[in-house]
Amino acid sequence: MRLRFTALSALLLLSCAARADLMISANDGKQIVKGDPTGRTPDSVTVLDTKSYPPRVIGSVEVPAAMIGSPNAVAVGPGAKFVIVTAAQKFVPADPENAVPDDTVSVIDLADPAHPKWLQTAHAGLTPGGVTINRAGTLVLVANKSYDTISVFTLRGKRLAPAGTVALDKGAAPTDVVFAPDGRKAYVAAWGVNKIIELGIEGVRVTRTGKDVETGINPYGAMITPDGAWLINTNVGGALDHKTAGTLSMIDLKTGKLALSLEVGKTPEHVALSPDGRHAALVLANGAATVKSDPKYDGLVGIIRIYAVGPGTLTPVAEAASCHWAQGLAWSEDGKLVMQQCAAERVIQVFGFDGTSLKRDDAATLSFVSRPGSLSTRRSR
Repeated sequence: MRLRFTALSALLLLSCAARADLMISANDGKQIVKGDPTGRTPDSVTVLDTKSYPPRVIGSVEVPAAMIGSPNAVAVGPGAKFVIVTAAQKFVPADPENAVPDDTVSVIDLADPAHPKWLQTAHAGLTPGGVTINRAGTLVLVANKSYDTISVFTLRGKRLAPAGTVALDKGAAPTDVVFAPDGRKAYVAAWGVNKIIELGIEGVRVTRTGKDVETGINPYGAMITPDGAWLINTNVGGALDHKTAGTLSMIDLKTGKLALSLEVGKTPEHVALSPDGRHAALVLANGAATVKSDPKYDGLVGIIRIYAVGPGTLTPVAEAASCHWAQGLAWSEDGKLVMQQCAAERVIQVFGFDGTSLKRDDAATLSFVSRPGSLSTRRSR
């Protein structure tokens, strides 16, 4: 009996180790662009294995997804046993080039990562974007840009149940929401009112604390360091006090004050923290074209920039050219790979990071039928 138990335990440990290196990509097939010969393709969620090199696709399922909106539209649950995906838009056959707002939230089972299974469809407010799961795996928040609300769901047995709505300022247009590590607070990137809104959490009760921080014009996405000390967010429209390119902000969550506003470049699409919280990777769309027929297509691409994260500081350490219509980005579990979604090329690029340099491996690029738009691991949020 002891031998059988030991063998089974080893098998389970190996399975958990493999699961810990999963990366999930949500792909949008309804973004039809003039000049691009590719028509509508299926929305999907794809499971990637980053444990071995090069990373590979191991499973996929057709499920509603949308790349228009926050690149934080994918949240991987504890233990990478399930994933939650929002879809801010849906396809309309009568007007194929203009998707319309949707309210769909999907739960996908990853019990067998090679065969992900669509478990449930729930509904949030209109144009749901950023989604976050607390570490206990019991509560889910979704930012609803068109409704100026945060949807609250309880989570039990991989199933969502509505548990209320948090009303924000009129015109707040929230694009993202993220739990603090201890689950007692959450923070909303409120695009329309240029601030980060703090939420307090007691059980399933979620309310505004009134402790909001203005960070910049059009905050878009937010991440919190693993120690819960700092919030880092992108501001697509730049600084509050004068017109600039996009900025990165840092908030000291202990004092509730803005600690840094750093000009970074055009259209900071996404910021992602390394698993150890020591580095932040920034995606700059950089004004690159979205279709090959655009005259500027060959002359301009997106940028990935890596920053070292300090107490109220972001110090550039590496940079690399990326692609066109750059979207979400995620780090591998060991922090040695950075994966970049490219909506125009319909690929995910693979970059190696050694602490001082960032290098793309074109031979490792992964191709997709639909446009990759959101990317996440269990450590991304």
